[in-house]
Amino acid sequence: MRALKLQADMEDRVGFKAQLAEQRWDDHRYYHHSLINQSLHFVSAMTFLTAYVLLFTDPALASLLAWGVAMTSRQAGHFFFEPKGYDHFNQATHEHKEDIKVGYNLFRKVVLMTLWALSPTVLFFSPTLFGLCPEPQGYRDVLREVGYLWLAVGVGGLLFRTVHLFFIRDVMSGIVWATKIITDPFNDFLLYWRAPLRLMKGERIDNHGVA
Repeated sequence: MRALKLQADMEDRVGFKAQLAEQRWDDHRYYHHSLINQSLHFVSAMTFLTAYVLLFTDPALASLLAWGVAMTSRQAGHFFFEPKGYDHFNQATHEHKEDIKVGYNLFRKVVLMTLWALSPTVLFFSPTLFGLCPEPQGYRDVLREVGYLWLAVGVGGLLFRTVHLFFIRDVMSGIVWATKIITDPFNDFLLYWRAPLRLMKGERIDNHGVA
């Protein structure tokens, strides 16, 4: 029985790594053709890594940095610079890629970013965040409360899609996707650090699907 359990655990680890590699590769080859987009992802990765460090000492500031710089630069690359036409490299339409996207496709990102942008309006109705924070004494206190709100939006968005994948796919897919999202800054840093240099040389599209 112990041998069977060890074998099953090994198969789970292999399956997890294989799915993680597949999700990362699909995300890269389908959604990161533009070197401007890749460069913005590099900026986003460095900012997220800084926010990860700050998260242990100042979560509000980490959240402001993550959403205000990392997420906005990251999503600007997708919305404004990534080609939306037929993908000849992968022989797939933009609509097909949106349909099979495991995580947040562009429509879901619009919903998430809208919730993020509107979330500070909560402070108009409850300046103390329903008693969770002291009465703000100035703009710095207000910014910190916005940071906490944005942290809640980020964690909520991650948990919501993870659990959603449990039901529409399977538990492994959800856990793999959550792992991918959390580790994306490390992976993006390694993948796209050359993109700004290529961009300065006059390249615009990564025709080979690799940075």
